[in-house]
Amino acid sequence: MGKKRIVKTEAQEGEGRSSAPVSSSKKRTEAGTLYVESTYNNTKLTLTDTKGNTIAWSSSGSLGFKGAKKGTPFAAAKVGELMAQKAQTAGLKKVGVIVKGVGSGRESSIRGFLTKGVILETIRDMTPVPHNGPKPKKPRRV
Repeated sequence: MGKKRIVKTEAQEGEGRSSAPVSSSKKRTEAGTLYVESTYNNTKLTLTDTKGNTIAWSSSGSLGFKGAKKGTPFAAAKVGELMAQKAQTAGLKKVGVIVKGVGSGRESSIRGFLTKGVILETIRDMTPVPHNGPKPKKPRRV
């Protein structure tokens, strides 16, 4: 009941190895939209085409940051750089940015995205703002 040995042939070894992972997107678009959702705890980026169909997405949690480090500007910049690489593989050249949220990763994620040479067209802030709040409680009757 010892260990079983697996004998590999030369053909099997050559099949398993590849020089670099090739990830090519089926969609080829020139322009798109980058949605940045930045909260106190995390930063999420979604890359879409002009119609709104998602091409790629990523977050600081998916990169391996845990706990309070997910909400840092450094983590957001790393997510922005990763999304810029995905944008280049999809063939994007011009991007409009829509930002939601009040977290610390708002600007740094956009700066990280622009380091790879994608042209920025517009930045829109679509952060939801409360404009009266919920109805207050009734006065207590004793």
